[in-house]
Amino acid sequence: MAQIFGRPIVTQEEMRNRLRELGRQISADYAGKDLVLVGVLKGAYAFYADLARAIRIPLRVDFIVVASRRSNAKGKTQVKQMTDLTEDIKGKDVLLVEDIVDSGITVLHLLKSMARKKPRSIKVCALLSKPERRLVDVPVDYVGFKIPNRYVVGYGLDYQQQYRNLPYLAVLDQVDEQHE
Repeated sequence: MAQIFGRPIVTQEEMRNRLRELGRQISADYAGKDLVLVGVLKGAYAFYADLARAIRIPLRVDFIVVASRRSNAKGKTQVKQMTDLTEDIKGKDVLLVEDIVDSGITVLHLLKSMARKKPRSIKVCALLSKPERRLVDVPVDYVGFKIPNRYVVGYGLDYQQQYRNLPYLAVLDQVDEQHE
């Protein structure tokens, strides 16, 4: 792996501390409820696994694979749902776990798709939020970290399918310069 990533934006220690806080908050909010934790793959895998272990109440796990592509010609984002849930979420409390909420378009798509399955509730938990990049207004009920408009990698987030395995989050300098 070439060393093109830059300065850490969230350290391992900051991540561990925030995960404990989120786990306590989610455990309290969902106590006595039928919680289904839905991870959005691939990006959320590391956050999802650590978050699930930090939640101290019974829960069910499920995953969904989604691909978002921005069309340069039209400037629109297309969301393609590659898989569906395996758990029946009708009447259950769903917590959608995302790696990053940027434009909000993917989350909006998933919220609409899941709402058709008639869960009791749907909330969103994101490791990262970039509020200044929102194109659509979506609720993000639990946020790990709000970050500036920078391209970040690590802890599940990638650049061309690399850097997901970094145990911290870093600004990817070469891409960040092009991203602005």
